[in-house]
Amino acid sequence: MKIAVIGLGYVGLPLAVLMAKKYPVVGFDIKQDRVAQLKEGNDVTLEVSSGQLHDVLCTTVPKESGLYITSELNGIEDCNFYIVTVPTPVDKNNRPDLTALYKASETVGKVLKKGDVVVYESTVYPGVTEEECVPVLEKISGLKFNEDFFAGYSPERINPGDKNHTVEKIVKITSGSTAHAADVIDEVYRSVIVAGTHKASSIKVAEAAKVIENSQRDINIAFVNELSKIFSLLDIDTHAVLEAAGTKWNFLPFRPGLVGGHCIGVDPYYLAQKAQEAGYHPEIILAGRRLNDSMGEYVASQLVKKMIKAGIAVNGSKVLMLGITFKENCPDVRNTKIVDVVKALQEYDIDITLYDPWADPAEVFHEYGLTSYKELPLGTYDAVFAGVGHSEFKAIHLEDICKPVSVVYDFKKIF
Repeated sequence: MKIAVIGLGYVGLPLAVLMAKKYPVVGFDIKQDRVAQLKEGNDVTLEVSSGQLHDVLCTTVPKESGLYITSELNGIEDCNFYIVTVPTPVDKNNRPDLTALYKASETVGKVLKKGDVVVYESTVYPGVTEEECVPVLEKISGLKFNEDFFAGYSPERINPGDKNHTVEKIVKITSGSTAHAADVIDEVYRSVIVAGTHKASSIKVAEAAKVIENSQRDINIAFVNELSKIFSLLDIDTHAVLEAAGTKWNFLPFRPGLVGGHCIGVDPYYLAQKAQEAGYHPEIILAGRRLNDSMGEYVASQLVKKMIKAGIAVNGSKVLMLGITFKENCPDVRNTKIVDVVKALQEYDIDITLYDPWADPAEVFHEYGLTSYKELPLGTYDAVFAGVGHSEFKAIHLEDICKPVSVVYDFKKIF
């Protein structure tokens, strides 16, 4: 078994490092700067430590175990087990964007040989693996599906920034295009996943299982977000209500939040797309998405109202935004909804300062055209918006950064 992992981001790199402890693994990524960083033992996503990387890194393709990282196609041509872990975002109209998946399939198709297995981990709607990816593999390779090569789907369950639920500690769903392929794929994952595996009855079942995991969380968060709007009108403390309700054994402990990132804020659109293609309009799923997507503008308006009530001149005021990443203690800024808050506040001509010790300022500027700081800028502010619960923020002394009359909107209940 010689494994190639296509895409070395938040999902692919931890998996490649884990697999490399037992198998010869080639990590492939088209981003040459990413490859260069990883070869030096530096993972900017912070999912894998330098020590973990150096333990498995090899300067040449390993024969037994270890990880060789490359951006060259010939580096993966001798592999026989390909794992695709590229991003599957949505476009500006919230429609699934499979571009990276198509290109990754073309890459694998160029080196595909008889007997090879291709496993997809990227989040997709049911049917993508067999109806979208496999035809690309067949076309590029000239080989026949389920005769010359086989496919599978094993959805990623990576939780960025979570050092407790790492890849080997999370039960892995596996599936294959034939019974034998399913057994082979399951055996490979089971050999490295400490938590064990669950072999789904089909690829479509595995695809559907993944896409509903995050859709369920999205809907639950939408529910408590709506509650927070209602209780705000009734002048009731939402967190106090949830704390009281949480004393019942089967109450689910969800909290209001800005739902961004590459999973929860995206996956429901994949399921909705497939449902609509089948002639069904998914009301609850899309209602949850609409509500969660509206939260950025809503909390911005709430902050402005509180500033007005405090007698603060909104136009030209200075607001400190704590956090720009999509979640706490994580450098990932993809699809962060803090940007929605920033844009809404900028419409009031508010001067916003972004402070985030985890985010890369260059990446923030590249993605959103916003300037951010890794160190807390000196100065005093008319308002502070705590939008991300980074651990570092707990050490901030509000009296040192706030003007005598100011508003602190503690959205993440940090202080």
